[in-house]
Parts: sequence; structure tokens; C-alpha cells
Amino acid sequence: MKVAYVFSTSGHTASYKLGKMILPQLEEGRHGAQVVGMMFFDDNTYVLRAGDPIGERLARVAQQQGILLMLCDQCALERGLAAGTPGDCRPVGTVAGVQVGCFPDLYAALADHPPDHIITL
Repeated sequence: MKVAYVFSTSGHTASYKLGKMILPQLEEGRHGAQVVGMMFFDDNTYVLRAGDPIGERLARVAQQQGILLMLCDQCALERGLAAGTPGDCRPVGTVAGVQVGCFPDLYAALADHPPDHIITL
């Protein structure tokens, strides 16, 4: 089964649920599903800042397992994690491998490996 995660809940959902639950399972090869993508909104984008311990670990796992990491373009722009304009951004100051975009970009990026389920946290 393939899944994609959308981190949209206010607060520090990514740092807690991702950092303490999902990421350790991925690192240990016991998550139980193939993760094909993760999309980050609002303050959850901060976990993908360069130097963030969770973000650096996630970047390594994503590279090894082929997981898409994408920041909402407008959320990233507001937080200084992207440069450009909505719809035409590039990541700035993020961990390796991060993309910036909106839902059409997410759909296109996952088109070759579509998830069976999308889980919003």
C-alpha cells in the first residue's frame, strides 16, 4: 500500500507525529506502508529547514526511499523557506531534496507513483 502524508494541522504536528512516530518507523523499516510523498503546510514547513534535526533525518530517509518532500509555496514564501512568487518558487534554506509547490505540483509529482491513501495530520 502506498500513502502520502499532508501535514496541515496547526501547531507542531510535523515535529511531533512525524518526528516521534512516523520517521523512526521509516528509519527502522517497520512503517508498514510505502510512503510516496509528504506535503507540509503552515508552521509544519519549519521542520524542513536546513539544520533541523528531524528535517535532516527525513531528508536522508526520503532520498533513500524515494519520498517526495514538498512545501506549500505560499507557506514557504511567508516563512522565508522559498524565493519567487506563488506558482514559481524554489526552496531556500531547506534540507536537501525539498520541492516547493501547490496542489497541481503535488499531483504532477506523484503521478508516476500515486498513493492509495492520503493521510492528513
